[in-house]
Amino acid sequence: MNKIAEEYVKLALEIGKYDSDFIDAYYGPENWKPKSDSIAFNETIYEQLNSKVNSLLDQMEALSVYNATELEKLRYRYLYKQLLACKTKIFMLNGVTLSFDEEANALYDTEVPVHKEEFFKNSISELDKLLPGNGTISERLQKFKERFKIPEDKLKSVFDAAITECRKRTLKNIQLPPTENFTVEYVKNKPWGAYNWYKGNFYSVIQVNTDLPIYIDRAIDLAAHEGYPGHHVYNVLLEWNLYRKKEWVEFSVYVLFSPQSLIAEGTANYGIEVAFPGDERIKFEKEILFPLAGLDAGEAALYYKVLDLLDNLSYAGNEAARNFLNGKWNEQQTIDWLMKYNLRSKESAAKYLDFIKKYRSYVINYNVGLDLVKNYIERSGGTEDNPVKRWELFKHLLSTPQTPGGLSSDTLH
Repeated sequence: MNKIAEEYVKLALEIGKYDSDFIDAYYGPENWKPKSDSIAFNETIYEQLNSKVNSLLDQMEALSVYNATELEKLRYRYLYKQLLACKTKIFMLNGVTLSFDEEANALYDTEVPVHKEEFFKNSISELDKLLPGNGTISERLQKFKERFKIPEDKLKSVFDAAITECRKRTLKNIQLPPTENFTVEYVKNKPWGAYNWYKGNFYSVIQVNTDLPIYIDRAIDLAAHEGYPGHHVYNVLLEWNLYRKKEWVEFSVYVLFSPQSLIAEGTANYGIEVAFPGDERIKFEKEILFPLAGLDAGEAALYYKVLDLLDNLSYAGNEAARNFLNGKWNEQQTIDWLMKYNLRSKESAAKYLDFIKKYRSYVINYNVGLDLVKNYIERSGGTEDNPVKRWELFKHLLSTPQTPGGLSSDTLH
């Protein structure tokens, strides 16, 4: 399988020449990188790449009778699913347009639940009762959230405190290499809110987009999601345990449009709850982050009730992507839907549409991924009442080759 893994890495890097977003991270041998050229994707390149991926899939099929260990079985399934995502991307580069659900299944190894308008109306009705003031619910929400905006000159101190706490809680439960580290940069004009650029050698660059207001809850969200115990820890553990120790070269590359991203985003989001169980997050924010940001913590409890209901509305983003990518809605209809059922401002809705245009069905990885990871860990005994078991299972997901299909099956791994 090592030879197939090497060819998979080289194939992924080759595909990345024709889609600059395809390779999210690479820290393998420098001489494996293909030479850059200005040749556009064409039928000849399609046939060459498709032939390569088909050959590798055939070789994987021939290995399926090999008597492997449990970890090797996970590795086999992971590599097979990653190759299928590569094959799908090659088709898409050649002009094949999949429906939203076909694309999500082929790239991310998952089924995306459909949420009807009624689902969102119920949450919005509850929000309507909670939000103070007059005007539309969207106007009242934006006005309410303004009370919790982090002033730009306090962003760094608030984020630094959040990162320090997230790191401390993570290191209590997960051993990391002593040289691991990341830096934070504040940027503008990006389609995302934050991004972890993993550089290898246990180091990340985390960028935070300041185009839109950043509210107090985002400090822990981003520190945990992008850093500890989220993306940074995930990438560090895969590099340390699988690439460095086992020399499994497929873990020297992170293919963005692949099943790995559902696991990565799901663990990054669930990691917030793992690091701050129960009321611990609100307690820390009220005592430390609110004062650092110069905010009044008196309404923190109400703020988090509102945020809990807004979590349900995140699925409205999936429906926006589904209908826009399927050609059922135009840009204005999609923005209108996001403003009505995701309760975004017009500016935020337009920014989210930019994300859909650039990353397509990737949007499902955040909430569908969270649900997948949460359900797997909790049905395996990793509940809030058993934090040791929860951290143990969480670390297992971060350190082993996993696929969404594997985690959603009845057999736990």
